[in-house]
Amino acid sequence: MAERVGASRRSVLLDTETTGLDPGKGDRVIEVAAIELVNLIPTGNFLHELIDPEREVPEDAVRIHGMTTEMLRGKPRFAEILPKLEEFLGADPIIAHNAPFDFGFLDAELRRAGRPALDRARMVDTLAMAKARFPGLANNLDALCRRYGIDNSMRTSHNALLDVKLLAQVYLELMGGRQPGLGLTARRVAPVSAAAADGPARPRTPRPIVPSEAELAAHAAFVGRLKEPLWLLPPFAPPAS
Repeated sequence: MAERVGASRRSVLLDTETTGLDPGKGDRVIEVAAIELVNLIPTGNFLHELIDPEREVPEDAVRIHGMTTEMLRGKPRFAEILPKLEEFLGADPIIAHNAPFDFGFLDAELRRAGRPALDRARMVDTLAMAKARFPGLANNLDALCRRYGIDNSMRTSHNALLDVKLLAQVYLELMGGRQPGLGLTARRVAPVSAAAADGPARPRTPRPIVPSEAELAAHAAFVGRLKEPLWLLPPFAPPAS
């Protein structure tokens, strides 16, 4: 099983590429990628598999992800990578962009393999999160990368592994972002001097600010031009000479 880190919160980011848009019409999964998050941060553990869909890949799909029938011929079938996928997913939340799409395709593949569908309680849809935060705006992965200043220049076509790596950064921002300076270790501040480090600080010498006669006269002239100035009312009024 995938390793759990203490009581930390584990989740899995997932993406699929497919031969089309409708598993009900025979479209199949051709690529699946997943990366592990612990407390929203990628741990470095990932799963990536290319899959023989056991059918032709239409040209429309090739234009999106660049993977042809010939490229996938001889790759393992979905049923062959399923034990590895189930082990990696564990029982943790599954995060995906437009998650109902990925869940629908995985459910179709799971049915073919005689396995139960994924529990929808595990589904976290970052597209729904983005729409709630940015209503009326484009919220595809490219648009979110631009909005959050995430470099997606290498994304010239859809690629499941690259997409989940980008989505990990987007998801972190959607969840509130990484706050610099909130490290787990306290910052060490160097002492001002060796003497300060070796013993108690010496008492500070008071340095009262005493106005000159000219400054007092200028202030009195200014206050004299005010109507009922506060400084001349009790308890601020100076004592009678």
